[in-house]
Amino acid sequence: MTVDRSHLVRPATPDRVSRSSFSSIRENESVLPQDFSHSKVSSFLSNDEAVDDGDHAAAAVPSSPDHAQTTTAGRFNMIQTQFQPPATHPNSRLLGYWTPADSFQGWKGINVKGKLASKSFGDLQVLNKVWTTPSTPKRPKNAAKPAGTSAIECLPVELANQIIGHLAIDVPPNGIARRNVDLMSLLLTSKTMHHATLDTLYRNITIPHSKIFHKFLMHITDQQALGTLVRRLDFCHFNPSQLFSTAAERLQARNLTSETLLQCLHLTPALQEFLAQEYIDDDLSADVLRKLFLDLQNIKAVDFCGCTSVKFREAFTSVVSEEWPSIPSLERVSFHKCMTLPSTVFERILPSLPKLTHLDVAGTRITDKALMSIPHTARLTHLNLAKCKLLSARTVIDFLANHPAAKRLVFLSVAADARTDQLFGPEDISELLPVLPRTLKSLSLKGAKMDDSHMELLRPLTKHLEELAVGRGVRLQELNRLFVPDETDDMDMQVDWVPHTLKFLDLSDMWSGELDLTYMFGKECAMLKPFSDPLMVVELAEDVFKRVSKSLPVLKAAGWRASECGVRGWMVRQTVSGQARDDGRRNWKMGAESWGMRKIPVAMVDVGGMYGSFMFGRKL
Repeated sequence: MTVDRSHLVRPATPDRVSRSSFSSIRENESVLPQDFSHSKVSSFLSNDEAVDDGDHAAAAVPSSPDHAQTTTAGRFNMIQTQFQPPATHPNSRLLGYWTPADSFQGWKGINVKGKLASKSFGDLQVLNKVWTTPSTPKRPKNAAKPAGTSAIECLPVELANQIIGHLAIDVPPNGIARRNVDLMSLLLTSKTMHHATLDTLYRNITIPHSKIFHKFLMHITDQQALGTLVRRLDFCHFNPSQLFSTAAERLQARNLTSETLLQCLHLTPALQEFLAQEYIDDDLSADVLRKLFLDLQNIKAVDFCGCTSVKFREAFTSVVSEEWPSIPSLERVSFHKCMTLPSTVFERILPSLPKLTHLDVAGTRITDKALMSIPHTARLTHLNLAKCKLLSARTVIDFLANHPAAKRLVFLSVAADARTDQLFGPEDISELLPVLPRTLKSLSLKGAKMDDSHMELLRPLTKHLEELAVGRGVRLQELNRLFVPDETDDMDMQVDWVPHTLKFLDLSDMWSGELDLTYMFGKECAMLKPFSDPLMVVELAEDVFKRVSKSLPVLKAAGWRASECGVRGWMVRQTVSGQARDDGRRNWKMGAESWGMRKIPVAMVDVGGMYGSFMFGRKL
């Protein structure tokens, strides 16, 4: 670049760090960077040498403020500039500013490579006066992504397990057909999906028959790392007749025995839930029980539903005769219908459960001593004392009223079979109802002797209960008061009336001669009317349900339909078109959809198999 400097004299101006160069915008180093270019600092220097601002150009400064100069550099015709003094200090050379000369015709007049440029930004790019980020090369649309970077593979492990878990099928429809074919295919997708799928496959193991158990045992024996993934062993769907017609054939196969079951427990050290039932009670030896209760450090739930064999009773009796330490990890225990276990079993086990939350001892020989021995540190949410004939009403009321473990109950059943036993009389019910906690969602008083005076005590409970089973002696006309106020209520009660929250009402203690069907389907009864919503299910006694099921047109006209399972029958409200249907799922029901469960679940799992029969298909 050649510049004629013969008539130029630089003014002596001190260098300033924050002064910008003439060719670009200068950013101060003390502030955050912005979208400006970053160049060297040009200032008024005392010498007459041009400042080299790059390899492509040098700026020349005229010494005379009144003189306009033209700079040419190779093939570029640069801008003509002139110095303009400030209006308030005409003689100042410091406070002035530079502007294009009068002969400057605008940016479009700049000749770049023989062409007239249309944008100043393009001109500055050519002159290397602005910095531009090189464009990132675009990846072809059809280019394959690197392995392991797909959207689903980048999900957190918890989300991936939840998504893959929807593909898992615990039990095939016939119990023998192949299952989890989709998961088997998913194992071959990638390493990431392989690990996530393995966790889903082995976390919850459901055993429908002994051949599946043998296959599972062989897998975790050959690859013991798989056994550490197991959190639940579920035998509630186990049916030995699916493969073997007789017990002798099953014993000869030696697939599921006390020895192989014990070996399985040794290979699953992180097991948290063990769900057994009456078909495997002979295989629950003393060593198996000892391993379950005393050696598994993470065990949280055990269920021995319907186990009544002699071997099972002897094994438990043998184990509890030994020293029995505290089991802080065990929270949910079910001995539902374990009718042969002696009382000493409960008196020994219950005091060692400081974190107990679920206890199902329906139909067992639990005593007052065992019930009161539950540690004060326990926080019971589910308690089933149905058909416990060795319990006294006085002890049960004292436990519910005063024991710290009973202050957060959500599910409570003190039901009894009115034909053979009665735990509560009218006076006991009058004392029991006021002490029940407001956290209750399900209450069964089936089998208790009640009268019309108890409606006033039941009314406050219906503002938070979702399930209610009433006892004997209550008239349907008085039950009507649970749904609407009547003329006997004062004006304040009628004005401040709070609607009920009942979804399920059990009237199975009202036998054919006690339930007035004419009144139920009449105009005065509010139970079956639309305004009794959210009431959805009404359970009837077996003989009453047979009568109702013969008059289905009348039932349909009232907006209800008949439903039955096993020996139980219900009237179910028909869903109005366009109205969202409540499927019955609740957190406190732990997977059960139907209303009126007889058995407490101890694991979050869809109810079926033997557990479904005990929970919904049988009487007390």
